[in-house]
Amino acid sequence: MKHTNTFLIGIIAAIVSLVSCSDSNGKANGYGNFEATEITVSAENNGKLMAFSLKEGDELKKEAFIGYIDTIPLSLKREQLLVSKDVIGSKSKGVLSQIAVLQAQLKTGNLNKTRVENLIKDKAGTQKQLDDVQGEIDVIKQQIRSVEIQNAPVVNELKSIDVQIKQIDDQIEKCKIINPINGTVLTKYAEPNEITAFGKPLYKIADLNNMELRVFISETQLANIKIGEEVTVKIDSHDTMKDYSGTITWIASEAEFTPKIIQTREERVALVYAVKITVKNDGSLKIGMPAEMWISSANNSKEKSN
Repeated sequence: MKHTNTFLIGIIAAIVSLVSCSDSNGKANGYGNFEATEITVSAENNGKLMAFSLKEGDELKKEAFIGYIDTIPLSLKREQLLVSKDVIGSKSKGVLSQIAVLQAQLKTGNLNKTRVENLIKDKAGTQKQLDDVQGEIDVIKQQIRSVEIQNAPVVNELKSIDVQIKQIDDQIEKCKIINPINGTVLTKYAEPNEITAFGKPLYKIADLNNMELRVFISETQLANIKIGEEVTVKIDSHDTMKDYSGTITWIASEAEFTPKIIQTREERVALVYAVKITVKNDGSLKIGMPAEMWISSANNSKEKSN
């Protein structure tokens, strides 16, 4: 009789344990679908796609060189700007040399002025001599200002050409197609030798090593979970369920109506909160795949007590 009571107590304990490990009626705490951050890589320039070496399913590294857009028109334009700069620069050199001559004359004039001032102090010079020298200095300064005004458009034009060359260099650099993240190619939109344009999509890529499961929970469940908490994620696998360990990384701050794609009509009128769970992908998880979230037994027990 004593052994029978012990056996019954063991069965009751097992039943309580099973119930506490799941939600009411053995249901999961949340249902949703897997997502991944998808990036669409687009062309940053116009022209012919000279090389584009990738295919759907390829795993690419960040900063990997994927291909390039024809740069010949831009290179020719750059060469033309360099020739124009040389021509304008030669004109500028003539003007600058003229300014150098005038600067030398100005220096000589200032020396003569100092000498005359010293002569006047020694009463060996006259005021007329000083006025003549000052007049020559004023004329030279006027000539320098005149030449500088004439040279201003040339200098500004040279600066404009330098800016245009930098713009061309930037456009040439953007003709290179560089992969932005580590990930897997989901979709390819273009082929080599096609004519592309700025903003035209070339391919879509996503990091599938870590997937995000978006589920929706009720307000009563909200108090029992927190960011950083470990949960169990389950997917269908043949005739059974496959378990994964997941971490809650985001909880919505505002409620919303339950999405109709995963709930019954009655449940769609309820307000719920979206939750994101990060799960390490072993290769079996795919974008859009349905999954379940199961909260730990301790939290479920807390929820039931509330």
